[in-house]
Amino acid sequence: MSLEYENDGALHAKLIEEVLSQYPDKAAKRRRKHLSVAKSGDEAGGDSEVLSECEVKSNIKSIPGVMTIRGCAYAGSKGVVWGPVKDMVHISHGPVGCGQYSWSQRRNYYVGTTGIDTFVTMQFTSDFQEKDIVFGGDKKLERIIDEIEELFPLNKGMSVQSECPIGLIGDDIEAVSRNKAKEHEKTIVPVRCEGFRGVSQSLGHHIANDAIRDWVFEKKKNVEFQAGPYDVNVIGDYNIGGDAWASRILLEETGLRVVGNWSGDATLAEIERAPKAKLNLIHCYRSMNYICRHMEEKYGIDWMEYNFFGPSQTEASLRKIAKHFGPEIEAKAEAVIAKYRPLVDAVIAKYRPRLEGKTVMLYVGGLRPRHVVTAYEDLGMVIVGTGYEFGHNDDYQRTGHYVKKGTLIYDDVTGYELEKFIEGIRPDLVGSGIKEKYPVQKMGIPFRQMHSWDYSGPYHGYDGFAIFARDMDLAINNPVWGLYDAPWKKKAEPSAAIAAE
Repeated sequence: MSLEYENDGALHAKLIEEVLSQYPDKAAKRRRKHLSVAKSGDEAGGDSEVLSECEVKSNIKSIPGVMTIRGCAYAGSKGVVWGPVKDMVHISHGPVGCGQYSWSQRRNYYVGTTGIDTFVTMQFTSDFQEKDIVFGGDKKLERIIDEIEELFPLNKGMSVQSECPIGLIGDDIEAVSRNKAKEHEKTIVPVRCEGFRGVSQSLGHHIANDAIRDWVFEKKKNVEFQAGPYDVNVIGDYNIGGDAWASRILLEETGLRVVGNWSGDATLAEIERAPKAKLNLIHCYRSMNYICRHMEEKYGIDWMEYNFFGPSQTEASLRKIAKHFGPEIEAKAEAVIAKYRPLVDAVIAKYRPRLEGKTVMLYVGGLRPRHVVTAYEDLGMVIVGTGYEFGHNDDYQRTGHYVKKGTLIYDDVTGYELEKFIEGIRPDLVGSGIKEKYPVQKMGIPFRQMHSWDYSGPYHGYDGFAIFARDMDLAINNPVWGLYDAPWKKKAEPSAAIAAE
């Protein structure tokens, strides 16, 4: 894609109008607020060096009947925040479907023995039947907790992840959790994350954070832990493909001590001792900023957002983190940056010539629609479109610091819109979720699954950047894309009769 096209937002604005023209007037009016083109700061009346907020509506209900790619509050709590806590059992309380669908769907790596002291990839469900809807499931939940305690005695606690019917029939999961926690002398956390709550999985994150506050911090105030001057919590890193381990390596080489990782490869003890840390480092702002703000207000723990995607942001983040702790840590951070510089130079030298100028469209959740932008740019690639499944206004404000003028911005994009945007732009690569992967590939466009790294990873840190660069090269420069034509472009084959003559 040419530089002129990259910076010409008029082409993307025209594409938006073409897409909206196919909607009924009412739907078009609503969706128009969610689609935009990034403007420079001076055009928006702000700082020309920093883009404005990307001027789209966000965090409101999807239009009924229009295909959305969002998840629900249950997915936000069980699938993101609580599910990766490895030494707790997480009960999907309700019909089997939600638990089955969320069973081991993300690659949250962990250390431990499954079924003994770790339970991330196991499914526990109350398997609601019709009679449970009629008579209630409190007694059934009590029996399940007792059975789990008998079968898996090394578990450190449990969470009860409510599915939709629980909120509709009024099961008192709080009373059950309170009574059973006292009986078994373990932490049992009820989480009111019924799927119908809120407009997306984002509210599930918030509810899960509140459950940590109310059922862990407030119930476990006297935690025995010897705090140190350089203790940090890594918040909002779910260890997809080993991301948290890659991040921990860099932080510990810098002289810091990671006392808790939330929540990939996490233990309940790490969550309990979090208020004793000196700094909270938040990677996925959207899912965990709530608990960071609470710890700042109640315990006086500072927090900062960091980005370990690509060398540019990794270096900037290491320096920012080190500055918080002073000259000794700053010196170590510079030594770490210098140590990995040869690796970075080698990766860029190998892959940038193969990827220079290639265009990318992103549509993911959490932090990735903005955090991975500069990782692509470190390889000479160009982001032409990006958006969030469940972003809030402050997510788009933060995105303005990453994207350039003319970038297509879309919030809660519908299946139709995303397909037409991809057809209109024809990027060299699309990064999105599993539901979008195969339709995009059928369009003849390379694709990377950016929710869980397409079975690869880690992508964080310097080692992760090498894997990231390799994967993007494998996707874009795979020779398969030149080996077939669309059916309507193939020459007509002679009929069998003509061939026989």
